[in-house]
Amino acid sequence: MRDTRESRLLLVLLIAIAFALITVDIRGGEDSPVDGARRAAASVFGPIENGVASAVDPVGNAVSAVRDSGERHDRIAELEKENAALKAELGSDDRNRSRLRQLDRMLKVAGEGRYGIKGAEVIAIGAAQGFSWTITIDVGANDGIKRDMTVLNGDGLVGRVTTVGPNASTVLLANDPDFTVGTRMEGSDELGFASGQGDRPLRVELLNGKAAIKKGDRLVTFGSQADRPFVPGVPVGVVSRVDPSGGGLTRTLYVTPYVGFSKLDIVGVVVQAPHRDPRDTVLPAKPKPTPRPTVTVTVTPSAPADGQFQQEQQQ
Repeated sequence: MRDTRESRLLLVLLIAIAFALITVDIRGGEDSPVDGARRAAASVFGPIENGVASAVDPVGNAVSAVRDSGERHDRIAELEKENAALKAELGSDDRNRSRLRQLDRMLKVAGEGRYGIKGAEVIAIGAAQGFSWTITIDVGANDGIKRDMTVLNGDGLVGRVTTVGPNASTVLLANDPDFTVGTRMEGSDELGFASGQGDRPLRVELLNGKAAIKKGDRLVTFGSQADRPFVPGVPVGVVSRVDPSGGGLTRTLYVTPYVGFSKLDIVGVVVQAPHRDPRDTVLPAKPKPTPRPTVTVTVTPSAPADGQFQQEQQQ
């Protein structure tokens, strides 16, 4: 049909009639005046619709498949969720195994130092006490915790208790700038004071400016009067740098702590000090140096050539 003014008017008229019939049908309900016409049209066009439907069944199946894919997607999402839950459970098992290893190491340190400890879990980082490097642990006064008790873990010195609540306590970490602890060098017994520097190595001022110190030397806590706030013999760290003495009264060292302060989980509060200073017995065993293979080169003199041998015989 050509797009003319008459064809447009006819189209508008047909649309108006269709809307009128729809309105009459809806208002008539079961007594609709067009119900008879609908049945007649169904009897005429029913077979045709069935044929068309059978012809387009594959398309319908495809549409159904697309629609059902939503249900399958939901099932896949559910399975993925269950899988994630299983992974989380396995991850939890891995975490529990890691915590058991931490606890084993801490109990070993406590046994070697003869420290009576109360195990605790880190439940928060950074308390509202004005300190920049603190943790909150889940033991308090009800567990026998008091202010100025030493805190350690399986690696060494963690810090000291500063605030005690009924069921939780705040610990000032050894790397806090306000933290200071007396130290003693392994072997030489040189005394000093270690101060925290945040995420940098500890700064240690040795009392003997002429002390012979080298990189790799190790330190432990010297201990405090009445063992508060520090008990003796807790590993502190390893010397990473030594400033030149310069003839001063003291000497400055920089020490890498044994404890990783950004990944604390299981710690122990020393509630009973050892009867005797454990000295250096709590320090970890020194790693054995790896032997370097020695290559021996043996030079074997080569035999003379035939011509050279004959010439030597003639001579």
